[in-house]
Amino acid sequence: LQNVRIDPSSISFNMWKDIPVPFYMSVYFFEVLNPKDVLQGAKPVLSQRGPYVYREFRYKTNITFHDNDTVSFLEYRQLFFQPELSSGSEEEYVVVPNILMMGAAVMMENLPNFVKLLLSGALAGLKQEAFMNRTVGEIMWGYEDSLIETINTIVPGLIPFKGKFGLFLELNNTNSGLFTVNTGMKDISRVHMVDSWNGLKKVNYWRSSECNMINGTSGEMWPPFMSPTSLEFYSPDACRSMTLVYEQSGKFKGVPTYRFVAPKTLFANGTDYPPNEGFCPCMQSGIQNISTCRLNAPMFISHPHFYNADPALVNAVEGLHPSEEQHALFLDVHPMTGIPMNCSIKLQLNLYIKQVSGIIQTGKIKPVVLPLLWFAESGSIEGSVLTEFYNNLVLIPSLLDYLQYIFLGLSVLLIISAAVLVVMRQ
Repeated sequence: LQNVRIDPSSISFNMWKDIPVPFYMSVYFFEVLNPKDVLQGAKPVLSQRGPYVYREFRYKTNITFHDNDTVSFLEYRQLFFQPELSSGSEEEYVVVPNILMMGAAVMMENLPNFVKLLLSGALAGLKQEAFMNRTVGEIMWGYEDSLIETINTIVPGLIPFKGKFGLFLELNNTNSGLFTVNTGMKDISRVHMVDSWNGLKKVNYWRSSECNMINGTSGEMWPPFMSPTSLEFYSPDACRSMTLVYEQSGKFKGVPTYRFVAPKTLFANGTDYPPNEGFCPCMQSGIQNISTCRLNAPMFISHPHFYNADPALVNAVEGLHPSEEQHALFLDVHPMTGIPMNCSIKLQLNLYIKQVSGIIQTGKIKPVVLPLLWFAESGSIEGSVLTEFYNNLVLIPSLLDYLQYIFLGLSVLLIISAAVLVVMRQ
């Protein structure tokens, strides 16, 4: 118990403070092979590009202990491109939807026609098209685009940011918000459980109290003595709490583990799974609308290749091949301590595109949820950290457990021997 509390004297504290596990983020892009045909109403044909692999370092700052058995912290992520592990460079070009333009077009669909015509004229002057050919690095880490200033001028506040635009621009060298979690000093069953995030006990992105709840941990560790049922964590990236379910018991390099996976209901719509109604407005099952926490842009998250989703989503495009082996996420946790030993968390980012009346650049595009990219964050305990973990939290406790039975057996023998001696003397 002392070893898993959030306390500077515990064995797991340094592991919690500066995560020693080598994390890698692998990013796969979906290139659109027939952009001109899509503009004429054809089905998008996609080709997966990548992986583009990044070494991920995580560390905590502003660690502050409070009197109510909680601790606050900011966790930062730093990402460094690994060319030797990648299938391509960040300088490679890839054809994807013009995310800014297509997103803004759908967001403006219900505005007066003169506003849309004004934007359409501005797009023509800027030579903006529905699809763009940019480098992997630009799409991920940002590129300057005069369209940002134009949109802010025509519809102030539609996209509340300036300067560069990039899908992962706010991921590198930034924190995931101020987490306050329980230390477990008074109640070990509450260790790592989130008390608040950015000072909030619940978020306000969704339409139901249940969906707005901040449940579980921050996704790094869980309370010890886990049961083979489920685990929960709050994900700032998905703007919601997620529940994974127990699949099977196993071992990771000699360490006993429970494997937790995503249930089929994780991204189900409100029709198929009523508790998810609060995440709506929904489309097909298998995708979650995150527009309310992503500047109202028509963005959706899902499993890669629409794994576990409505087949209609896969059939709306060509080039997707969903499979459990490649696209399912999992988390292997040591149940005695609640410490993850091996994990691979996978998510896909999608953009809803369609023809918008009054904006000629959208052509005759049929409504479709178009995959942009998917990424996997993977890591496992290894090396000296694994050895220390195994010795202190698996081997020694096991030996002590065996010794207790040996001593118990010896005690029983001594009691029996004493009883026999008493009987013989009588």
